[in-house]
Amino acid sequence: MSEIKIVLPDIKDYHILEVYRSHGGYENAKKAFSMSSDDVIDIVKKSGLRGRGGAAFATGLKWSFMPKTTDKPKYLCINGDESEPGSFKDRQIFEFNPHQMIEGILITCYAIGVKTAYIYIRGEYYKWIKLVQKALQDAYDAGLVGEKMKETYGTDFACEIYVHSGAGAYICGEESSLMNSIEGKRGYPRVKPPFPAQNGLWGCPTTINNVETLTNVPAIIKNGWEWFAGIGAPKHPGTILFGVSGHVNKPGVYELPSGTLLTDIIYKYAGGVPGDKKIKAVIPGGSSMPPLRGDKLEGVTMDADGLRAAGSSIGTGGIIVMDEDTDLVAVLLRITKFYHHESCGQCTPCREGTGWMEKILKRMNKGEASKADIDLLYRVATNIEGNTICALGEAAAWPVRFTLERFRDEFEKAMKDEVEMPVKNQVHSMRHTKIPIAPIHH
Repeated sequence: MSEIKIVLPDIKDYHILEVYRSHGGYENAKKAFSMSSDDVIDIVKKSGLRGRGGAAFATGLKWSFMPKTTDKPKYLCINGDESEPGSFKDRQIFEFNPHQMIEGILITCYAIGVKTAYIYIRGEYYKWIKLVQKALQDAYDAGLVGEKMKETYGTDFACEIYVHSGAGAYICGEESSLMNSIEGKRGYPRVKPPFPAQNGLWGCPTTINNVETLTNVPAIIKNGWEWFAGIGAPKHPGTILFGVSGHVNKPGVYELPSGTLLTDIIYKYAGGVPGDKKIKAVIPGGSSMPPLRGDKLEGVTMDADGLRAAGSSIGTGGIIVMDEDTDLVAVLLRITKFYHHESCGQCTPCREGTGWMEKILKRMNKGEASKADIDLLYRVATNIEGNTICALGEAAAWPVRFTLERFRDEFEKAMKDEVEMPVKNQVHSMRHTKIPIAPIHH
């Protein structure tokens, strides 16, 4: 496959407005403004662009959910709350290509009739918040954003864009929590329906897209939907930013066509595994996605359908490679500790279950658990899954469930047949093992 660069082109100083404009920057917005909004949506639909934030939902279809007429304001939220462990692609756009993202926002706002957009960036990304603010201010000063747009582009359309900093909560990457955060409320997920397109920010119609998703839009307008649809996997076209970390010689972000072989990304682009060690496991889409066994990687393609067939998901494209010496009990403990810490606490199965999973894994990691704890851990995970308002329940449960299913032998080797515990610990353990997690229904 050719190494097509759409989102992160190899152009020096592309983050500088003058450089971006010298390569045709903001001309695509002008081209879009000359079309009808329906035509812009139709082009994006036909391109096959799917969301790059995790769900891989059809972007043009999502845009079409926004009501055409309403007596309320309409909003666009750009999700840059990149907090998934193993994911670090959006910050590359913030740093090296912010103007293409901004241009994509302008085109999107025009297509769905929005006059106000918020770029939500995780609070820990202080450096990148400043970089995006600088790029946005430069665009404002040049009349490319805001009321001056009408004169610059010769159009009646204008919109405002604001940068909103998060405060360090992973849960705000969930779209309804993100909206609550922008409103100044606690980052609690909302029960759906109603969906954001009907009842979003301040009760108004709202669309939420990922940073990488919208950065693709100017290139689609420039080159046409046929061009984009012809790149990579037919049902999940375009390029994807793959963040590769863990046991590889060249970790980093690689922009490659969707459908690229996972083994090619690891060995051809990321330089293989240090010491030529065997791969024990790979998490293909950020820490919440089901891990794959190292001996099951042949033929796995990095697109939504390819990973679904392999038993995982594309997620955010964050590939975490673990070699043959990796202690999976320790890895799973680290992941579970994160989700326990980041649970917002609204849903009982997640609030309590993540803590129980961490406690069990701590016992396992210390060699204080028995083989019976493996089944206990699995039961807790499966009682969380599907019983929470938002997908953090699945994000916490999937790593545990699928790691146990696919690497049970690893855990059995680390566990004892029986463990002698003090009486008070036995009582404590029994108390927790006999209390089921009751599913909740919304």
